[in-house]
This record gives sequence, C-alpha cells and structure tokens, in this order.
Amino acid sequence: MELRTLRYFLAVAQAKTISAAAEALHVTQPTLSRQMQELEEELGKTLFLRGKRSITLTEEGTFFRKRAQEVVSLLEKTTAELRAPDELLSGDIHIGGGETDAIRLIARAARRMRQDHPHVTFHIFSGNAEDVMEKIDRDLVDFGLFIEPVDLSGYEFFRLPVKDRWGVLMRKDAPLAARPSVAPADLRGLPLLVSRQNMVNNEVAGWLGETHEALQVVATYNLLYSASIMVEEGMGYALCLDRIIRLPEDGPLCFRPLHPAMEVGLNVAWKKQQLFSKPARVFLDYLKASLWGGPVAEGASATGTPQDDPATA
Repeated sequence: MELRTLRYFLAVAQAKTISAAAEALHVTQPTLSRQMQELEEELGKTLFLRGKRSITLTEEGTFFRKRAQEVVSLLEKTTAELRAPDELLSGDIHIGGGETDAIRLIARAARRMRQDHPHVTFHIFSGNAEDVMEKIDRDLVDFGLFIEPVDLSGYEFFRLPVKDRWGVLMRKDAPLAARPSVAPADLRGLPLLVSRQNMVNNEVAGWLGETHEALQVVATYNLLYSASIMVEEGMGYALCLDRIIRLPEDGPLCFRPLHPAMEVGLNVAWKKQQLFSKPARVFLDYLKASLWGGPVAEGASATGTPQDDPATA
C-alpha cells in the first residue's frame, strides 16, 4: 500500500464524491475509482457505500480513515523534522492535554521559545487523558498535559507546581449561587453534568461519599465549553475544574468551589525512551526553566526520569 493511495482515500472520504476528489487531486475519475477498488480488494473490506449522489464510509472505512490520517500525519511530522536546517532551530512541537488553566504555563514557555526561535510552530490538541495517551503512544504528540488522577506509570513525567480545584458551574440565578461553596449534601437530587472519565468520576465519588448514590446525572461531557452552554440553557449544574471557562461579571454563569476543598495536581508526560526532535527536546528545557528558573541550555537532554525535576511527585 502506497502513501499516495492513503492520500487518495482521505480525499474521497472528505469530498464524498469521486468527481470532487479527483478534481482536487488533479487525477482522472477512472484512475481514482480504480485506486479505491484496488484498495478495498487489498484490504478485503468494503470501505465505501456508493450512492447515486455521494459516497459514505462503512464502519470499516471510518476505522481505516482514522488510521490513515494518523499514518499521513506522522509521516508529515517526521519529514518536517528531518528537513529542518541544522543551523536553524525550526520545526513543529505537538502538545495534547485536558482542559486546565495550567496550559498558561505551557504558553509562557512556548512564548519565550518563540521569541528566541521564531521558526518553531506549536500544535495544540485538546482531549481527555485516554485521547492524549493514544496520541503519545502513536508519536502524534510530543507531550501530554494530564490532570490527576491519571495513571502515568508507563510514561516519563513531572508534576507542575500548581493545582486545579474542583467546583460547580451554575447559573447566577440558581439557588446554590447564593452560597460561597458547595457541600456534598447540596448536590442531592440536582440535575448534574459530569465528566466522562472514569478515574475522575471515582475521585469525585470519593468526595461525595454517600451522597454519590443520590446524584441525578442528566448528561456527561468531554470538554467543558459545550457543557457550559447546556448549563447556561438551564440543563443543570456542571461538576468541573475552575478557570477553564471565562466568567465575565455581566455573564449568566458563576463557579462555586467544593467544600471540603478538592484539589488535583497536573503533570507533563511523554513517552518513555522517547527520541525527541530537536525542537521538542529544546522546548522541554524551556518549560523547566520557565517553571523553576535557570538558564535555557539548548543542548540539554530531554530524556531524564521524573526524579530529575524538583516538582516530581
């Protein structure tokens, strides 16, 4: 299977017609149709459902598109790294992470690095812990920013010198908005929106104690922005971390912290024995210098263990 075939397949999947994909690829329709037929024959699977006006992907086709995108992205990332001039620090740095205000720490280090090396480009991916781990394992991101609780035993990592706190996002006209904080008993019977991550939910369940059995979960969410819209529209209360959604004074929403307080740590992690590109290796040095001070040594190694850093758990 050639890389060209993967690009052809992705173009057809996006355009949803052979004619539109052929025009975008500057090939003839018969050539593209034959390539897709040969691809299906090679895989022994039907990838497309061919209608009169459009083409849709089968379940196998959807799975293959995801893998094809990963292969093409990884090749493009590797090619860009190898083509970067030796005398000029340039290239791409890929960072994945959950929603947290701690991304500011990443941004500060990235800004400082860009000031010194303006030919470096950053790519940010937002997702839950499982999504980010998958991309790290497949070498699609260089670093992951993880919110505890999370199992990082299979990765190199260090803890950031900040914590996030849990609380409840609600409308300002909600009854709980009049209180300075929210206790477990306050949530009994209320319509709640909660995170989809099992480890996070287990942590919250431990804080709630017996109240957990009386929760009324009306929705789950992956990223908070959509959940905040549902809260604004009166869907319920969202259990979430603070400082993710901007809450203007004249806006409809407010945040109240949990009491007793529940705070969580944050970690930056990467693949064990990772062979970083030069930009990624240098960025890790910038990040450590930004967090704990000291000069940036461009040639420093980025393959140390978590114990090398002062904030390691």
